[in-house]
Amino acid sequence: MTTTAPEATVDPDPSWRASVRSRLVPPMPQPAWIGWVGAVALALFAGALRLIGLGRPGGIYFDETYYAKNALSMWVYGYEHETLENADAMLARGNGDIWSGGADFVVHPPLAKWLIAAGDQLWRLLPGTTGVDPEGWRLASALFGALSVLLLVRIAQRMTRSWLLGCAAGLLLALDGLHFTLSRIAMVDIFLTTFILAGFGCLVVDRDRTRERLARGAERGGAAANWLGMRWWRIGAGVCLGLAVGCKWSALFYLAAFGLLTVAWDYGARRSTAHDRTALRWFGFDAVPAFFQMVGVAAVTYVATWSGWFATSGGYARDWGAANMPGWLQGVPGFVQAPVNAVRSLFHYHQQMYSFHSGLSKPHDYASQPWEWPIMRTPVAFYYDDQPSTCGASDCSTTILSIGTPAVWWLGIAAVLVMLGWWLTYRDWRAGAVLLGVAAGWLPWFAYPDRTMFVFYALPMLPFVVLAIVLALGLAMGAGETRPEYSPWARVAGGVAFGVVLLLVIANFAYLYPVLSAETITYQSWSERMWFQTWIYGNGDAS
Repeated sequence: MTTTAPEATVDPDPSWRASVRSRLVPPMPQPAWIGWVGAVALALFAGALRLIGLGRPGGIYFDETYYAKNALSMWVYGYEHETLENADAMLARGNGDIWSGGADFVVHPPLAKWLIAAGDQLWRLLPGTTGVDPEGWRLASALFGALSVLLLVRIAQRMTRSWLLGCAAGLLLALDGLHFTLSRIAMVDIFLTTFILAGFGCLVVDRDRTRERLARGAERGGAAANWLGMRWWRIGAGVCLGLAVGCKWSALFYLAAFGLLTVAWDYGARRSTAHDRTALRWFGFDAVPAFFQMVGVAAVTYVATWSGWFATSGGYARDWGAANMPGWLQGVPGFVQAPVNAVRSLFHYHQQMYSFHSGLSKPHDYASQPWEWPIMRTPVAFYYDDQPSTCGASDCSTTILSIGTPAVWWLGIAAVLVMLGWWLTYRDWRAGAVLLGVAAGWLPWFAYPDRTMFVFYALPMLPFVVLAIVLALGLAMGAGETRPEYSPWARVAGGVAFGVVLLLVIANFAYLYPVLSAETITYQSWSERMWFQTWIYGNGDAS
């Protein structure tokens, strides 16, 4: 009796296997060192741009009154501590002995403040520095601003397989005013953004590594792969996103969005290799582990960011659990009571933090709604001083206006619409990832119409707006892996558009630079740069 071999053992056509590899893992541009040189050069450029004049103004301004002082107390006590009423003035004079009372109630997790404190300690190691300097409490922000530029260059290069587009992405991010001002102030948003971007970058690398393994399986005859190995890059994404949540809770939106994104990529990859029982394999070997690799790892990482609070006894609400111990816990040994009470205390603290955030509706002249952020309708005046100075005129102005470079954001609106059309037409993964990154940083805020919000809440979605711009430019030029089937004249036209966009952004940033960096200029020069009334008064009374 003869038997017929099962259909699953039939070796696919070799041309099919080759097409699977080309679709799953298109080659990176070579040599690889050129991409790294471009990324490092742009990071150094961004860092220098942010470090020049970092000490202006010479004292606490805007929300540094919270974060800079919180950071100093973290280094001294291990937790946020109350300060004297005149602490801002004392720090401006270089006096860091500003403590009073006890633990302070703070509504953001501690990691970003630990990083600010670490930057301050690093600054003090430099020769010629004093005990407390504005450059010190701003140094970490500047370094993370430069790091985010390096990350975006590498991510864009991997997504487009183009050095040119990758470097363009880094340049646009380096020259955005919102990113620039938040890289020169002791606030948490630049750390939040950098960790979110790092998490996204880990997932992009994981996507390539996973597809490489599937492609190798297809080349060996199309055998279906089950376990794809330890996903270290996806675990790295969980760590980075946990660190992002440890800076600000809004990173939870990105944790949820990117968790769905990575398993969607896995499903698409398995379908591309023509596996049988695709859904079952995907669920068991990709989706379920992804939950623990992303959410589980992020949760452990987040709790670890509170280690200073756990390790000390004086933090806010630190003893709440012991003071409110339930009867069932009183009879257990002390070595069990202590950690349980610590966790209960932290949970109670988080309840109070959530109550604060959900009820925050205090009026503010520079508050804005999410629909205003992409058009930069209401930027935030971080600092303004109109005292006479050495500007060469009788009326002078010194200001820090935290505003995104309009050329970036306004072009970004068009680019995001292009990405939407690209995704609807071709289901391109890059367009989908960019759209999800923008949506995760923007759409959730519409659910809180009564909450006090500011334009700098939009910073985490900025890298994805920039990616949308460079991907749209890649489409126009046919560069990298962005559908390059164009005539020479079409490529020339796309190249011209590419150059015009970069020059426009450079010129726009250079024009706004004096009002972004606390340079002292004439009142007339300042007035010329205030294009709209809301850039001056916000939503306040212009009279």
